[in-house]
Amino acid sequence: MLSAPPTLNRDDIARRIPHQGSMCLLDAVLAWDHDAIACETRTHLSPDHPLRAHGRLGAACGVEYAAQAMAVHGALIAQSLSGGAAGSPPPRAGYLAGLRGVTLHVERLDTVAGPLTVSAQRITGDANTVLYSFTVQTGEQTLLSGRAMVVLDAAGLPPAQRAGRAMG
Repeated sequence: MLSAPPTLNRDDIARRIPHQGSMCLLDAVLAWDHDAIACETRTHLSPDHPLRAHGRLGAACGVEYAAQAMAVHGALIAQSLSGGAAGSPPPRAGYLAGLRGVTLHVERLDTVAGPLTVSAQRITGDANTVLYSFTVQTGEQTLLSGRAMVVLDAAGLPPAQRAGRAMG
């Protein structure tokens, strides 16, 4: 069950992920715990959205929203494990290594009038990889969903796994 710590705003999120400026797509963290995170945004309505192509924001761009939620989640977990101490090492960079079971329930995100809720749940993981499930919704309507593998330390993977990850 997600706890409800103080909500993080866009500036708090930008301090925790590599995406800055208009590429920071999340407006707020609504709740999180060790296993999951829920975020909210209205950036999909921006006419100068950095992922728009041909005047449209396709539903597949929701994967980037989910990836940013996972990145914030990882940073919050790292911060909580270090006790939130000033000067603690920054979280390791994560790389989206694979997607599975992605289902797009709509064609576009920019035609969705309400805010998006971006949720990610940690399914399993170790020191090098994390598997998340994710959904992007507006109200009760699911817009897209799927699973994502995030590699935290590609150099730490056994050689056979590194080769498999590089090949897809």
